[in-house]
Parts: sequence; C-alpha cells; structure tokens
Amino acid sequence: MAVTIRDIAEAAGVSRGTVDRVLHNRTGVNPEVAERVKKIAEKLGFVPNKAGKILAARKQPITFACLLPDKDNPFFEDVIKGIKRAEAELSDYGVSVEIKHVKGFDVDTHVKAVNKLGGGSYSGLCLTTLDIPEVQLAVHRIIGEGVPVVSVNTDIPDSGRICYVGTDYYKAGRTAAGMLSLVSKEKLSILIITGSYNIRGHKERIKGFLSGLDERHVDYNIVDTIESLDDDSVAYELTDRLLASHKSINCVFIAAAGVDGVCRAVQEKGMSDIKVLAFDEVSKVKEYVNSGLIDFTLGQEPEMQGYMGIMRLFSWLMEEGKRECPDFITQTSIKIRENIV
Repeated sequence: MAVTIRDIAEAAGVSRGTVDRVLHNRTGVNPEVAERVKKIAEKLGFVPNKAGKILAARKQPITFACLLPDKDNPFFEDVIKGIKRAEAELSDYGVSVEIKHVKGFDVDTHVKAVNKLGGGSYSGLCLTTLDIPEVQLAVHRIIGEGVPVVSVNTDIPDSGRICYVGTDYYKAGRTAAGMLSLVSKEKLSILIITGSYNIRGHKERIKGFLSGLDERHVDYNIVDTIESLDDDSVAYELTDRLLASHKSINCVFIAAAGVDGVCRAVQEKGMSDIKVLAFDEVSKVKEYVNSGLIDFTLGQEPEMQGYMGIMRLFSWLMEEGKRECPDFITQTSIKIRENIV
C-alpha cells in the first residue's frame, strides 16, 4: 500500500499540513522538524504524487486570474464563492487567484481587460467575456504564450480555450419554453430582454427558448428584442417604454440580469398578469418568485462554475496539457416558490 502524507504525519507527530509544507519545500517549518519529516518520509518509502513532482519542478507559485463582468451584477457573487473555495483547497500547492472586475459588456472594456492579462504574468486564466473576434484574437495571443484559458459561465469556443465550464444555455432556454407552455395557454406577445448581443450564453438562451416554443406549437409573436447590458436602470427604462407602447405584451422573457428593473416596470404599470420568465437565484429574483410576479426561475450552479473553472486550470497544469480537458456542464434547476431558498 502506498505511503500517504497522513502516515508520515502520524509517525512524525506533526500535522498533515506540516508534512505537506516540508515535502514541497515551503517555508514556515522548524528546520529540525523538517529534517525529521524528510527522514521519516524516506524511511517509509514515500513517493510524491504527480502534482507534487510537477510543482517541485516549477519552483514557483501558481497564480490564476479570473475576469468577471461582476460590477453591479449580484449573480457573480456565487461564482466568486466557488473561485475562493477552489483557491483555499489548492493553497497548499501555492495556488492563488486574482479576480479582475469589469462592468457590463462594452467591447473596448473587455478587449483591453483581456489584453492586460497577457504577457506571461499568470499561470492560467478563467474568462467570462464576449464571444467576438476581437476577444477571440486576444485569447489566441495569450494561449500562444503558453497560458491555458478556461471560459467560465459563457463560452468563447473559437478562441482556443482548453474547455468551457458553465450551463447549457440552449437547454435552459428550451426548458423555460416548456415550463411556459404548462402555465399559459393563451396567445403570447413576447418581449425579450437580453443582456448583451455579444454574450454567447444570452444568445443561446433565446435560441433555445424560441426552438422550444416552436416545438410545442405555442402560438406567439415576438414584439421586440432589446439589450439591457445587465443593468437594472436600462432594463427598467426600456421595459417601461415598450409596455407603454405595446399594450399587447403579456410575456417578458429575461435572458440575463436586469430582472429587478423589468419587474419594477411591470409592477408600476399594474400588469401583474404578465408572465415574467427569469433565470438564476439572486435575491431579487427570489423576492419576485415569492411574491408571485415570477412563476419560476432556472438556476445554473454558479458557485460550481467558479470552483470547477479553477480546478480545470489546475488539472491541466498538473497534466502539462497532455490530456484533453473536457467541458464541465452545470445542472439546470427549476425553482418555484415552494423550493426556492
């Protein structure tokens, strides 16, 4: 049976953390204790695992960077929780994570933010960004420097990234259509509010939604499709104006954030009979589900997305890129008043 760090710790009378630090040549251990641990490890025939060997060969810390459009967007709070959880679990391997924050989906902002991550400053990148040629080119340049990139939450498949970690947006859109067909039998005049036309996930949700409606032979028409930039103020102003000018609207499909702005506009117009479809489980969405304004919302495990994004990068480094890194698709969950927390 292979000798473990626990075996060494018990024989040396120290913690597993102390043994791990000694075996990976990190500071913070009394020299006499370190020497004793090394001798016991040698005596017991301890063989370092692959991660330990590779990290010892690197002889430098691992720093990942995560780019998130999280300013004024509470959805990413759980993504960050997952990132921090992964960072804590990998801290003994010298892994640290820097989070780079941007607001919204301005093209120049994202292109500049991605370009700043180049230059070899980081061991790997997790990116939540736009699926446009300018960003794809910037990512290709970074990958050309030998830095692995994982797309998190929304994909940029033509960028050369090693894998995608996030939800199946097309499936989620189809699920929303299926749920809507169960709760409404009238002809639907639908207002679609997306976050950004340049975010692949938002576009996939809409495609899936329309495909699902067609497959279920729902009688509907699309009044308009507007871009809120995941901003509640923008979402409120656009929804308020369109509800006033299109009295036929009886369904609003919100493909991204901006839910509070949309719902406030609906409430102020006294149109509580409108079907409002939303995604995710941020506090405002939960509030509107509990009040009955939103019948259901679809979750996507954001904390798992942040966590697995970092873990995929670390695994790729440990394998030195020798194995294909598979996508990790998080679960789509349906939440109603009775099961939303």
